[in-house]
Parts: sequence; structure tokens; C-alpha cells
Amino acid sequence: MTSLHPVIATPGGAAQARAWSNHALLLLRREAARSADTHLLHLDIPAFRDIRLYFKDESSHPTGSLKHRLARSLFLYALCNGRLQAGQAVVDASSGSTAISEAWFARMLGLHFIAVMPACTAPRKIADVQALGGQCDLVDDPADVHARAAWHAARGACHLDQFGLAERATDWRGNNNIAESILGQLEQEADREPEWIVCGAGTGGTSATIGRYVRYRGLRTRLCVAEPTGGAFAQGWRSGDRAARASRPTVIEGIGRSGVEPGFLFDIVDDVIEVPDEASIAAAWELERLFGRRYGGSSGTNLVACLQLAARMHARGQRGSIVSLLCDRGERYDGTLFNPDWLRSRQLDIAPWSAALEATLADGRWYDVAPG
Repeated sequence: MTSLHPVIATPGGAAQARAWSNHALLLLRREAARSADTHLLHLDIPAFRDIRLYFKDESSHPTGSLKHRLARSLFLYALCNGRLQAGQAVVDASSGSTAISEAWFARMLGLHFIAVMPACTAPRKIADVQALGGQCDLVDDPADVHARAAWHAARGACHLDQFGLAERATDWRGNNNIAESILGQLEQEADREPEWIVCGAGTGGTSATIGRYVRYRGLRTRLCVAEPTGGAFAQGWRSGDRAARASRPTVIEGIGRSGVEPGFLFDIVDDVIEVPDEASIAAAWELERLFGRRYGGSSGTNLVACLQLAARMHARGQRGSIVSLLCDRGERYDGTLFNPDWLRSRQLDIAPWSAALEATLADGRWYDVAPG
């Protein structure tokens, strides 16, 4: 285990510390300018003739996921609050995608990064963090990741704290946040003010940013959170209880938290659609057919929610657009969600949901699958 020590600024070193911080901020601004923006893909489904579906491909970020935006924001937040110093180690708790992005930014700034991850995290994600020079501290119980990250922070590491700071660190009023980007890309489309924006809730940062921004702009757009069945966001949103716990586990990494995270803002969410894991995985496989490339399980969760909303609109004779996110690269799950042996070992039968989704795409009606 690396021995860490707090970085203590001295009066004589204040100017040098500020110079390093200013240079780090410059590097982050340059990176943001180079990354520009991600693609907004239009999915044409004849069964939904008057409903346009758009998917923002966040996997095209340099680190391959939606969490690239969050990681940059967390580093900016730490720097601008004086919490991150030259030579200081950086730590965060993550199931993978955020850790990969944070490892990438830490390497760019010349800092050592420690990812506290559940031992059950997809092996490809662990390998990606290590390939970027990050250290993976694996814990057997996913509920222990926060305490372990705090342990590293007590020994001098800067805790980026995605779960505690995500909704605070992101500039929801603008600065090319994901909501502003989506609406800007829709400017030339027939339905430039979407009926729905659909996203998952991991830290809550994305849903908070989108929900706040559409209200800030005075739009009619509603926000739907797509959640694994029994996830804490769904339980808490319906009951209004911030002490709510998940009623069942999920294999969909990054969303479906066991407890209500600080960034889960219930009052700005208009609907929550719970999605069984088998449906999310089947939808991830379907995305490969629709777009010609693989995306992760949370992208599948989003697709299922989008199709439910579209089917509702179709049944009512409504028209408009629905926008969602393609969250990360599916190659990270080659050994899990896209591995038939892995699915069988966990008794995850996606065939009934694959058939149901194909039927929905064919005729525009929603088909549910009975549990079991």
C-alpha cells in the first residue's frame, strides 16, 4: 500500500502552489476545448412515425463514457476550492467508468490516482484504470467503498467524492453541460424542445444537471430517470424517503445504487421507470444491432425507458421527441453482459425481453415480460 501524507501549504510556497493550480486549470480547459462535444444520434423507428428518438453518444469521449464530463468537473471543483495540490494523490470510489475518466485526468496532471472499486467490477474496467497508471483498491463488499475512500483521504489523498459532490461540481446553468449541449444540438431539428429526456442515476449528477437546466430555461421538457428494478432512486422518489434502500441488487454497473446518494434530487424528476436487469441487457444487445456498435448496460436501461415512453405517446396519438444517453463503451462488458456463459452462470435469460423489444420496435406497442 502506498504511504500517503497530507500536503501542507507553507506561506513561502503559496505562490508556487497557486502557479501549479493555474497550470492544472489551463490543462483542463485545453482538454475541454479539444474534446469539443459528443454526437447526437437520430434513431429512425418506423413504428413511431411521429416520435423522434435521439441518443447522445457519450462513449465518444476520450475516456469512453459519460463520466468524462463528471471527472473533469470534479477535478475543477477540487482545484478551485483549494483542495487539490501539486503532487497530492487523488482517490475516489467508483464501479469503473468514473474511475477510468479520473485516472485519465490524474495522469494528465501528473498525479497518482487510487480507485476504490467493488471486487465484482467488470475486469475490463479494472484493467483500463491500471493501464492509465491508476491503482485499484478492490473491496469485497460494495457498501464499503465510501469508507475505504475516506480512509485514503485521511492519509492525505484528495477525495474527489463523486457521490457527495457530483450535483454540486457540475455547472448546471451552462458551460456546455450535457443538457445545454443536447438542446443546442436539437436547434435545427423538427422537435427542438423534447418531450422527455431520459437518463440513469448513479451519482445523481446528470439527472440533477438536466432537471435543473430545463427548468432554468423554462422548457416544457420532462425528465425521466431510468432505474434498475428496486434501485434506491426509485424507492426514494416514490416514497419521498431519503433513507430508502434498494429492494434488490443489480448487475447493471454505474446505476441502481443501494442507497439514496446526496446528489439524488427527487423534486426535479417527473417520472421513474424501473427496468429489470434482463431487459437492460437485452436492450444493450439490441443497441448493437441498431447502431452497429456496443454500449453498456445502463445504455440498455435508457433504451427500455425510451421505448416505454414512446409507446405511451404513440398510444395517445402524441408527437414529439425523446432524448437519452449512450453512456459508455460496450467493449468493457465483453466478459460479462455480452458473454452468454456469464449470463447463464447468473441465470439471466434475456431471450424473452429480446423478443418483446423487437415486437415494440416493429409495431410501436409496449410488451412487458412477466417475472420469472
